[in-house]
Amino acid sequence: MPEKISSFEKSPSRADDRSWAVIATIGRVVRVADIHPSHTSAEADRAWREQQVRAYLGFLQRCEQPVPRYTIRAMTRAQLPRGWRPLPALGFLNGRMF
Repeated sequence: MPEKISSFEKSPSRADDRSWAVIATIGRVVRVADIHPSHTSAEADRAWREQQVRAYLGFLQRCEQPVPRYTIRAMTRAQLPRGWRPLPALGFLNGRMF
């Protein structure tokens, strides 16, 4: 599993406040799954999450659960929802997708 970044480090300027977010989408529901300091680490997390969903695709289909899509988007700290927490990639195994 890729290394998780749960908090932002202070940056020297506001211009460097940009991070990369892995975005989870199911239908019209869009959530920030995780945030990363580099595009490379965000891409690795997105690939890992998609691999986990593919591994459990049969389970999701049998339970008639929607399959999440993952994308990457640049994001600043101010754009994060208040009280944001990372989403577990396998949250559907605990009965909660988002």
